[in-house]
Amino acid sequence: MSPRLLLMLAILPVTLPAGRGAAQHFSAAPSFGIDYENNTFTLDGVPFRYVSGTVHYFRVPRAYWSDRLLRLRALGANVLETYVEWNSHEPEPGEYQFTGQQDLVAFLQEAQRQGLLVILRTGPFIDAEREFGGLPYWLLSADPQTPLRTSDPRFLEPLDRWFDVLLPKLKPLLYENGGPIIMLQVENEYGSFHACDYVYLQHLADRLRQHLGESAVLFTTDGDSQSLLHCGTTPAAYATVDFGSGTDVAAAFGVQRLFESSGPLVNSEYYPGWLDHWGYPHSTRSTEDVVRTMNEMFDMQANVNVYVAHGGTSFGFSAGSNLGNNFQACPTSYDYDAPIAENGYLTDKFYAMRNATLSVATWSVPEPPPQPAVLAYGAVQMTASEGLLAAVRGLADDPVTSDDPLTFEQLRQAYGFVLYSHNVTGVQPDPVLLNVTGLRDRGYVFVDGAQVGILSRGENIYQLPVSVQEGSRLQILAENQGRICFGNFLNDIKGIVSPVFLGSGRLSGWEQLSVPLNSTQLGRVERLLAGRATNRLTAAAAPAFFTGEFDLPAGVDADSPTDTFLRLDGWRRGVAFVNGFNLGRYWPAQGPQVTLYVPGTLLKAASNRLTLLELEEAPCLATDTCRVTLTDTPELDGPTPH
Repeated sequence: MSPRLLLMLAILPVTLPAGRGAAQHFSAAPSFGIDYENNTFTLDGVPFRYVSGTVHYFRVPRAYWSDRLLRLRALGANVLETYVEWNSHEPEPGEYQFTGQQDLVAFLQEAQRQGLLVILRTGPFIDAEREFGGLPYWLLSADPQTPLRTSDPRFLEPLDRWFDVLLPKLKPLLYENGGPIIMLQVENEYGSFHACDYVYLQHLADRLRQHLGESAVLFTTDGDSQSLLHCGTTPAAYATVDFGSGTDVAAAFGVQRLFESSGPLVNSEYYPGWLDHWGYPHSTRSTEDVVRTMNEMFDMQANVNVYVAHGGTSFGFSAGSNLGNNFQACPTSYDYDAPIAENGYLTDKFYAMRNATLSVATWSVPEPPPQPAVLAYGAVQMTASEGLLAAVRGLADDPVTSDDPLTFEQLRQAYGFVLYSHNVTGVQPDPVLLNVTGLRDRGYVFVDGAQVGILSRGENIYQLPVSVQEGSRLQILAENQGRICFGNFLNDIKGIVSPVFLGSGRLSGWEQLSVPLNSTQLGRVERLLAGRATNRLTAAAAPAFFTGEFDLPAGVDADSPTDTFLRLDGWRRGVAFVNGFNLGRYWPAQGPQVTLYVPGTLLKAASNRLTLLELEEAPCLATDTCRVTLTDTPELDGPTPH
C-alpha cells in the first residue's frame, strides 16, 4: 500500500478502495488523514483545517505552560505545534530526562486538556535557534566529524536508541489512540542541509511508523524553493513549505504544488517576526504585513502554523548560533516579535492576528486572558565578589593535561567555559604574537593573572600581541557561545580546536579546567561567596563572581511572586543566576537585548540570591554603584554596533 494512501486512510473501521479520492466515511474511531481529491485534511472523516501556533515547552517555565497555551487558544489556534529537543532529554548518552521541565508528555496532555490538537516535530534536528539545533553535544565527542543528519551508522545508531525511548511515549498520545497528536514531522527543513540523503529520510519515516503505526500522518517542512524541497522531501511524508510575511503566497504554494499536486496547502512556519543575534538590530515584522499575508493564505484555504506564537526564553546556555558571513550568537530572549511576548504579554499584533483568525475559525475561541502581572522590585546591591581565576581551582574538578589544547567535547563538557593554562618556556620577543585561530568562540587572555585582551570568533579576532617572559603563566578562558544550529556547518566543536602558536612556536603542554557552571559548580560558587563578609567587594578585575540578596516587597503574594526583568546598567557581559537558576547570558554593551526575563516562579518571599559572572567590566569601583535593577519594563531593542 502506498504511503500516501496510508495518509488518507489513517485509521478506518471500513477500508476504502485504493486511490487518492475523497475520504467518504464517518469513522466511529478517531481518525486523521488527508483527502487528496478535495485538498483538505480530515478529522473523523470530516474536512478539517487548522491554524496552529508554536510554543516550545523547553522555553517556557513549566508552571506557565497552562497560561501560555490558553493564550495560544485565545489567538485563535486550534492546534499546538512544538519540537522535541533531543539534547534536553538525553544530555549524556543513555541518561534520559522526562520529568519537570522535560516532561513532554505532561505538556502535550495539558494542550489536550485545553482543547488543542498537536503537531509534533520529533527531529532529531530542530534548529529553533537552540544549541546545536537540539542535537546532544556528545555526538561530536567520539568523532568531531560525525556525519550528522545522514544514514551513516555513527549518527543513526545513537538516533535509533533515542527514538526507541521517545516514540513509545508518544504512541498513546496519537489522536487515533485518544490523544492530541495528529501529525509528526520527518526531520526539519532538511533541504537546507547539504547531505540530501534520501535513505536517511526514509529511515526516519520507517522508524516513526515502526513505533507509531502505519497510519501515522507524516510530513516534511522546507523553505518555498524548489531546490530546498528537492532534497527535503520523501515519498513517505506529505511535503509542506514555510515562509513569512510579504511573500508571494501564490508563488510559495505553487512550489508546494510541484511536489504535492493535490492535498491541503500548508505553511508549516509562518513568521510573524524573526530571530535576533547579539550585536545586530532587533528584528521586527510589521503587524499590517503579517495580517495581510495571513489573509492571503486564508483566502487560499491554507493551513497555517504561526512560528512562533510565543517564543519564550533560551534560559541557561541553551541559545544556539548561526554562521553567515561571520559567527553570530543568539541572545537569551526568544521574543521573536511574536504576538505573545516573552513574558506572555498580548501585543497589538496578537489582537490583529486574532481578528484575522476569527474570520475563518469554525471552532470556539476563548476571550483573551488578562495581561500578565509584572513588578519593578527595585535595586539589588551586590555585597560580595570573588575573581574567577582566584576561585577556579576550588570550583573545578581536577585539571586535565595534554600536549595540545583539548576541546569541550574531548573533555565531555557541554556548555560554559574552559580555562586553558600554559607555562611559557624560552625567551620570547616583546611583544610576541599569540595566534589562536582555532578559538571557538570567545577567549579572555591572561598573562600572570592579568587580563591582556579578548579574542573573538564573532569579530574574526584570533591574534593578540602579548608581553611574556620565560615562566609566564599564559591562560585563555574560552567560552562556548552556542553551537551552530542551522546550515551546513553543524560540526561545531568548542574550545580551542587547533594548536596555539606564540610567534612561530607551537605551544605544547596545556592544563584544562572545566567551568560548565552547572548546578553543582554554581553551588560551590554560592558557598564561596556566602563565606564572605557582608559588603565585601574585592578589587579583583573581571572576570569575577558577584552576589547580592533581596526580599520581595511587602504586599507581594509570597506563594505566587510576580515576574520581573533584570536590568544590568553599567555591567558589560556575563551570565546571571537567580536562586541557583541560570537565567542566561547578558550583554547589554552589544544589544539588542538589554534586560533578562525573570519568571516569578523562581522567586521566594525572602533571601532571594542573585549571582553574576561578569566577564568584562563591573560598575563596582564604588559600593553604591555595584548594583542591578529589577524592573517592570523589558528592553529588547537596545543599540547595537552592526
